[in-house]
Amino acid sequence: MKRSEVNNAIKWAKKLLEDQNIKLPKFAYWKSQDWIDNKDKLEMIRKTMLGWDVTDYGMNDYKNLGGVLFTIRNGNQNDSSIGVPYAEKYILLEEGQSLPVHFHYSKTEDIINRAGGILALQLYNANKDESIDTKSDVVVYMDGIKHIVQAGEVVKVEVGQSITLTPYMYHKFWALEGKGDLVVGEVSSVNDDNVDNRFNPIMPRFGEIEEDEEADMPLCNEYEKLFQ
Repeated sequence: MKRSEVNNAIKWAKKLLEDQNIKLPKFAYWKSQDWIDNKDKLEMIRKTMLGWDVTDYGMNDYKNLGGVLFTIRNGNQNDSSIGVPYAEKYILLEEGQSLPVHFHYSKTEDIINRAGGILALQLYNANKDESIDTKSDVVVYMDGIKHIVQAGEVVKVEVGQSITLTPYMYHKFWALEGKGDLVVGEVSSVNDDNVDNRFNPIMPRFGEIEEDEEADMPLCNEYEKLFQ
């Protein structure tokens, strides 16, 4: 992605949240200089990777595969003294935009349709070799109610509803075409995007960024570069 695309994506996400009367913590609106001015106070934010994340998963197809995420709270899987023992984030998707097929090794997450359009998902179990099981049914809970769905079946989650995704459950989700942009909430156990994602096919979690303009604000995986 280009930095200009990242900057524009964050501006779009802020406007979408504003339209839905959803407010983020103050640091979500800081500029780079604000981060530098407050750097001595930000150890927990840095170590738990709170803040903005814009990614195309290194596929250079952001309009179809990618999204804007903002982590509000989180902990550290290797140090329980840092942060909190749970995570929360927003995932902002343009109509038709999707996150790729993946599972988590340890994270259990509730994916919640907070506002906007309709959230669509495809679910699969993982085989022992971490390949996708395209045959067996998937047992999943939606707002505490048990559902059994066929492998790859499209499940729709409307505003106010949620679905619980457990470890080794492959999932792909997107903002359903024709239904508008989407504000997705995620409430989960501690999140570690550096090690806990298994994409299929394999792809990087964080893509490379071409610096064609100055960053409006740092992304959550760029703090060390900002403060070095």
